[in-house]
Amino acid sequence: MREVAVIGAGITAFGELWDTSFRDMCAEAGVKALEDANVVGEQIDAMFVGSMSAGRFIGQEHVGALVADYVGLGGDLHVPATRVEAACASGGLAFRQAVAAVASGMSDIVVAAGVEKMTDVADATDVLAGAADREWESFAGATFPGLYAMIACDYMNKYGLTREQLAQVAVKNHYHGARNPYAQFRSEITQSTVLKSTLVASPLRLFDCSPVSDGAAAVIVCPLERAKEFTDTPIKVLASAQAGDTIALHDRPDFSTMGATVAAGNSAFKQAKLERKAVNFVEVHDCFTIAELCAIEDLGFVQKGTAGKFTEEGQTQIGGKLPVNTSGGLKSCGHPVGATGIKQVWEAVQQLRGEAGKRQVDGAEIGMTQNVGGTGATVVSHIFGRV
Repeated sequence: MREVAVIGAGITAFGELWDTSFRDMCAEAGVKALEDANVVGEQIDAMFVGSMSAGRFIGQEHVGALVADYVGLGGDLHVPATRVEAACASGGLAFRQAVAAVASGMSDIVVAAGVEKMTDVADATDVLAGAADREWESFAGATFPGLYAMIACDYMNKYGLTREQLAQVAVKNHYHGARNPYAQFRSEITQSTVLKSTLVASPLRLFDCSPVSDGAAAVIVCPLERAKEFTDTPIKVLASAQAGDTIALHDRPDFSTMGATVAAGNSAFKQAKLERKAVNFVEVHDCFTIAELCAIEDLGFVQKGTAGKFTEEGQTQIGGKLPVNTSGGLKSCGHPVGATGIKQVWEAVQQLRGEAGKRQVDGAEIGMTQNVGGTGATVVSHIFGRV
């Protein structure tokens, strides 16, 4: 297997992009990635596009072909393009497929993209509910806020997490997002803002929940041995891991532990031959504030039941022991579901290049991402290193 590097990355703004179409977002992110990598369309061997539910959000299927066509890789170039779907982990899995294509030797230069246009549909909640077990959860009224509220209740009962500690996750992520020019929400908030916001599903309030978003992101990978042909700042993919679990939350032995995150994280660290203390920052899937706390525990960075106190102490903020979601996470940067996993890779690239501006982690050399589908039925984790 060949070693793989990221040589280019591009992103659109995340938010309610009423005047920008699905295909235009793809083109913007794709062109930025190509220019960043100093490659042209004729050099691209394949494309993988993460998109959860374009068919229901905008009535468009055959997304891989559409994106390739609109960014100039269809037509005369005939670049093979494949849509990848794994609910909210679609982007992370698209990146994993691109890495596998290069590592195997089947392709040399591959685009991994993610996109979602969510604001055009009247009821995004019902579309997103398709990422759960439709028959046993959604039909019974268990939306994702409800499911993650169950996780939060279980966690609070077991470990004594306070409502204030949970709110601090959102406060911290808005602090980071305020320093990200592409974030949907670029303003800081207070703990009081979270605690006084509308109750969605107890104990989760409005500011504990990621928003409905539009956006796209794209990255380009190639063999590490060729990376310096294209950029002076390639980022090495040290590990790529995926794990699965039951799709229904009620079938899990422990509601507040995502077994797939534990498995994918262990696999990634084994591949990278690294200990947890080597990681300088991590982008995790904070679709709800409780998800971030579970993630950093399940990845092994802190002991189970201690993430709330760790966050309260400021250790997950830039300047802390383990900066988490420096992009603002899903909570502040936004969550266009198919694009989120690629956005996480984009943020890792910015940090490891030293190009993250006001949210830069000093001396960042190793970064990690964790992208979740549903309540953890699919988890994809990657580790990256500065070359």
